[in-house]
Amino acid sequence: MRIAITGSSGLIGTALVRSLRADGHEVVRLVRRAPGAEDEVRWDPRRQWVAAEGLVGCEAVVHLAGAGIGDHRWTDAYKKELRDSRVLGTTAVAEAVASLDTPPRVLVSGSAIGFYGDTGARAVDESAPPGDGFLADLCQDWEEAAAPAQEAGVRTVFARTGLVVAGEGGAWGRLFPLFRLGLGGRMGSGRQYWSFIALEDHIAALRHLLATEDLAGPVNLTAPEPVTNREVTAAMGRVLGRPTLLSVPAPALRLALGELSNDVLGSVRAVPRRLLDSGFSFAHPTIEQALRAALAARGGRR
Repeated sequence: MRIAITGSSGLIGTALVRSLRADGHEVVRLVRRAPGAEDEVRWDPRRQWVAAEGLVGCEAVVHLAGAGIGDHRWTDAYKKELRDSRVLGTTAVAEAVASLDTPPRVLVSGSAIGFYGDTGARAVDESAPPGDGFLADLCQDWEEAAAPAQEAGVRTVFARTGLVVAGEGGAWGRLFPLFRLGLGGRMGSGRQYWSFIALEDHIAALRHLLATEDLAGPVNLTAPEPVTNREVTAAMGRVLGRPTLLSVPAPALRLALGELSNDVLGSVRAVPRRLLDSGFSFAHPTIEQALRAALAARGGRR
């Protein structure tokens, strides 16, 4: 297949490109600078523009681009950046896809389990309504921005991603160094659920979405059994062989992170019902398996 990807230099995009090319697929990477290689196509998400001629012949598009949720404190300016990078970028991709004489068969567009808001201990699948708060509102607008592709008859899948467990990059890229130093511990009460997924499973799930013709709409990309922050902390201690006696009180997190702390202290117990029902099998379904796989991928370095 010929597959176009945005966000190809990020944690997930890099791994997806590597996986697809290893199996002989042709990958076209959308970049925000002048193309410097034959496999690159220019786009400008802020201007909602894509060099659509570069998508001709693509059978699939995977849209992963967006500013990092946890990269900065959530000032009003950064919240606008988070929104614009997702909503404007998705609109650009969806309109470019819809403009083609022969559109791709499928668009897999990024989203997040933040769609559900804080669910507490209540498990939610893809049938659950949207929650409240900035992230929930953002995810709704993010998904709605793909409407041009859907209206053009393109099978559109929203990959509602959880916390990706990887040795480097993403949330765990920040956690591993702290826990290695013995500075890791629970956050707040520790009772909040973290819906995680191993990077290897995430890439396999994205490829499953591309290949499974009867999947459209939202699909949770999370492991089957979400765990609490307290359980994550204990598993990190076992895997790394480090003490996990410290804790960060909720008020301290709120002071340090501002509104972003709501994402850290909030609880989303998302389950991948549609993924499992469609026959997907997880290689690393438990948090300990996901952690060990992340360490193995970086050469076992602790």
